[in-house]
Amino acid sequence: MAKLVDINKLVRPNVLTMEAYSSARDEYTASGSKMIFLDANENPNESGVNRYPDPQQKKLKSKLSEIKKIPSKNILLGNGSDEVLDLIYRAFCEPGMDNIISLPPTYGMYKVLAGINNIESRKVLLTEDFEPNVEEIFNSVDGNTKLIFLCSPNNPTGNSFSKNHITEILEKFDGLVVLDEAYIDFSEQASWIEELGNYPNLIITQTLSKAFGMAGIRLGICYASEEIIAILNKIKPPYNVNELTQNRAQYRLQNISETNRQIADILYEREVLSKALLEVKIVQKIYKSDANFVLVKVDDALKRYNQLLGKGIVIRNRTNQPLCENTLRLTIGTKEENLKLIKALKSLG
Repeated sequence: MAKLVDINKLVRPNVLTMEAYSSARDEYTASGSKMIFLDANENPNESGVNRYPDPQQKKLKSKLSEIKKIPSKNILLGNGSDEVLDLIYRAFCEPGMDNIISLPPTYGMYKVLAGINNIESRKVLLTEDFEPNVEEIFNSVDGNTKLIFLCSPNNPTGNSFSKNHITEILEKFDGLVVLDEAYIDFSEQASWIEELGNYPNLIITQTLSKAFGMAGIRLGICYASEEIIAILNKIKPPYNVNELTQNRAQYRLQNISETNRQIADILYEREVLSKALLEVKIVQKIYKSDANFVLVKVDDALKRYNQLLGKGIVIRNRTNQPLCENTLRLTIGTKEENLKLIKALKSLG
């Protein structure tokens, strides 16, 4: 039985009553005939990008709908996932009043966006095995807690959260649960998209930056109930996803087999790298990963980070994160890049 949630009670009152900006292209519905556009004060000379992009990205959403098997009305696209997350804050969190909960160590933008929007950010550390501490989460929840952020697979730890923990949070929490699935394509676990019908308080964010290899075009994706998507559409900038991004994304999505091949290659190289790290003396622990990176504990993270930088290899030092003392995050590169990384690590004294 689906959980019952009144989304209108969670929306900021001013957002609930506001009228969205109606752009010129919002007011036009294609009829199939050749049209003369004199409505948006554009330069009429054809350049490929002289017209404003589709504000609702209908063709791109249609392709995503086909791939993800979810209606277009349940999809919102943004200028990177960070814009999607910011829209969620602005739609549901009252500045200076509401709060959110995140589970460090995790993606740092949850806290940054809370600060930008003047929202209290409450932190509940993951357990020692990097799972949500459900009891402590609900000890931190009060009447002004609007959002709980879950990143699964988690960044920087790489693990996917237990399905039981996520389910318990969804069922017990009366606010919105934002499940960040940026790395879901590398995971053994299935996406929670198929559960959207059961949990109207669930928001899922994904991206084309990781598995699809399109970090440079900045395209974030939000999957949620029709009601939530409608609210986010009210406050998004009218042309937030540009024409070049829409076209490039559509082109990439036409060839899912190539993306799947690359994912398989990355997963294979992750296994190769993980095994090779067992032979590196400075490595003390290798954490299980469901993402396109591996978190490793070393003897001295700052020292080893600087040594690798000196050899022309850029990694991420995560030792300043809770529960991540002396850890380095290693993105899975090409076979050649991974071999150079292992050679460099083995040479460190």
